[in-house]
Amino acid sequence: MFRNYLKVAFRTLWKNRTHTLINVIGLSVAFGTCILLFLTASFELSYDTFHTDADRIFRLYFLSSNRDGSPDKGATMPYPISPILKAEFPEIEGVTRWFDRSASIRRNNQTYTKDVRMADADFLQMFTFPMTKGNAKTAMKSLSDIVISERTAKDIFGDEDPVGKPLELRMNGNWQTFNVTGVVSESPKNSSFTYDALVRSDNAGDYQEFKDRWDHGNHDVYVKLKPGVDPQALQRRTQAMMDKYFASDIQERQKQGYPKNELGFQRSVLFQPLLTVHFDTETTHGMGISQTYVFTLLLVGLFILAIACINFINLTIAQSLSRAREVGVRKSLGAQRGQLFGQIWGETLLLCFGSLAIGLGIAYAILPIFNKMFKSQLTLDDFLTPTVLLATGLGFLLISLIAGGYPSWFVTRFNAVEVLKGKVKVSRPGLLRNSLIITQFTIACLLIVCTLIVRQQISYLQQKPMGLDKDQVVSIPVGGELNSTDVLKAMRDRLSNQPNIVAVSGTGVNIGYGLDGGSSRMMYGFQYGKRDITCDWLRVDTDYLKTLGVKLLQGRDFSATYSTDSSNAILITQSMAKQLGETNPVGKFIKPDNKQFQIVGVVSDFNLYSLHQEAKPIVMHMQANSPVQYILVRVNPHNLTGAMETIKTVWKSIAPKQEFSGSFLDENTERWYKREQRLATIFSSAAGIAIVLSCMGLFAIALLTIQQRTKEIGVRKVLGASVVSIVGLLSKDFLKLVIAAIVIASPIAWYAMDKWLQDFAYKIDIEWWVFALAGVVAIVIALLTVSFQSVKAALMNPVKSLRSE
Repeated sequence: MFRNYLKVAFRTLWKNRTHTLINVIGLSVAFGTCILLFLTASFELSYDTFHTDADRIFRLYFLSSNRDGSPDKGATMPYPISPILKAEFPEIEGVTRWFDRSASIRRNNQTYTKDVRMADADFLQMFTFPMTKGNAKTAMKSLSDIVISERTAKDIFGDEDPVGKPLELRMNGNWQTFNVTGVVSESPKNSSFTYDALVRSDNAGDYQEFKDRWDHGNHDVYVKLKPGVDPQALQRRTQAMMDKYFASDIQERQKQGYPKNELGFQRSVLFQPLLTVHFDTETTHGMGISQTYVFTLLLVGLFILAIACINFINLTIAQSLSRAREVGVRKSLGAQRGQLFGQIWGETLLLCFGSLAIGLGIAYAILPIFNKMFKSQLTLDDFLTPTVLLATGLGFLLISLIAGGYPSWFVTRFNAVEVLKGKVKVSRPGLLRNSLIITQFTIACLLIVCTLIVRQQISYLQQKPMGLDKDQVVSIPVGGELNSTDVLKAMRDRLSNQPNIVAVSGTGVNIGYGLDGGSSRMMYGFQYGKRDITCDWLRVDTDYLKTLGVKLLQGRDFSATYSTDSSNAILITQSMAKQLGETNPVGKFIKPDNKQFQIVGVVSDFNLYSLHQEAKPIVMHMQANSPVQYILVRVNPHNLTGAMETIKTVWKSIAPKQEFSGSFLDENTERWYKREQRLATIFSSAAGIAIVLSCMGLFAIALLTIQQRTKEIGVRKVLGASVVSIVGLLSKDFLKLVIAAIVIASPIAWYAMDKWLQDFAYKIDIEWWVFALAGVVAIVIALLTVSFQSVKAALMNPVKSLRSE
């Protein structure tokens, strides 16, 4: 019996091979796309879940209010908060600081650039990073202890046991000796913490100066609660600590008239669950991944799968007239409804299984391209995990049931007597079919609108003036091994006579993301008279304005002829002058962190960071105790390749052991918006797939409809109907459905994109023509799809269609 059913299934699929091919292609593409998107989303959602006690680990962040009442959040913590938490709150099992930094490691005159993170002794006990050598309880007991990762141990020591061996780290401008006390396993790919080595946070260069200061923060703090502790109750208890240690700040905020935060206090410390840190884009300076992005992947995958299932359902129901006769005959011969349902649904299972196999092949084939496009890290092993295999199997059965269950039930419910008498007519379009077509094109129109708006926003961000000239400027990371002052001087001396070089300067903050991936920010808050001032604190060197094309508006630029410029002179931006309330601030003094600086010049505003956030006022200084991290070189635009080669040659002569990682600033700033670029790629790819699949379904439905109306078309032609009128007659019903889809999709797309644009301080206005363009595109594509068959039917000789009458 089963063998017979299998034969009938293959014969039926082959008989309707055009529709079978459409279904197989649609389902295969949908399966392959969904598997990749779902795996990527699943990977993002799995961040930090491998920690044994992840539900008891929290990151701290401050909550206050801006003047307009909006929440002001910040995760940068002061040094003394960690020991106070551990001493005054017995509910806390462990506390650790976390500094996300890099450093150079040296052994036997061989230097390695590694991610040397600073943490506290509790770190290895709080988080599940197993140690392969050493003891997690004692490995970071001393200031001179260093724990290295397995990869670092292999790179530096080879097969030699590293425990007990010395290593030199370049920290705070000097080489310091550390003793290896343990080897820790590599952090998983889905970890918020990455490291090559770990040392105590007390080694930070400013630790002794600020260890008792509550008004200076530069690191994150994580706490692990004891079992059974309510984090909300503990959070309420910490308010007394805030009121005690931040009393002066709270009083000043009250004097300035700042509103209270949503908890009813001037300043509070909140506990953020570890599992949500990866999705925080606000207190991580934009480094996190928005959950909207992750859920968009899932939603797009479901959209594509839904379109493929809609095609299958529509085509199966559209062919129900021919299957109805078969069902009638089999029922008259004694077949039970359950047997018929099983056979027809079995055809669906067969088709879906073949599509799944092809889809898996497609997913595996495009995996390298997908990883590169979406910055994913999927491998073949990710496909073969028990969880993925189980989810794929259950998903396959569910889709087979949804796509094949209703059509099977629909076909098998026909009355055998009526079918055999020819009284059953199912050729006219029904509510279900029209609803499904509208759903398909609603999804397609939604994705088209989203694609257009996302690409508009990206173009706006990239073209919006930043207040500086980022073209033809090369940024070179100095690295921790070299003395930045000496390197900058050497680069200036050797490039000064080169015709391809226009200007050379240095800075503490890169513009955009360079090849080193580094990003940093120093901000100061202080009082100027009765004004509360917040600004970016930027280390620059002479010729910074010339190198970046920033305009000087008042006063003078930094100059080597003024000895005080490297100690207490500063330049400020227009917005900083406005915040100070000074129309002519040159010569005035400010006192951040109780140090006095004199304003010598005012420059035009410029964006130091991405346009996701509004530009802050900037103060530029040349203090020698703050090293230059990047060398900036403006080159001649007429020979960019030659200029870059010149810079590389000079760099190699100055730092032969240091890899050259220079990059152009315009490329760096584009990396600011990689996340948006990936989102645009997702939408445009999904829109393309959705349109193709929708058109394939529409083509098949139009083909079946025209076949069922062949005689009607012949009669109309005999009675004098023109080709245009017949094409219009056959197309108008489908175009009505597409127009309805546009009307439904437009408000949904507007709402979704308006919410997405709220993440940007600088954004476009959503214009009406975007929806009109999406609608025109959808109508033209649908019209072309339907018209192909309509014109073919209208040109057919009516004698052929009416011959049997």
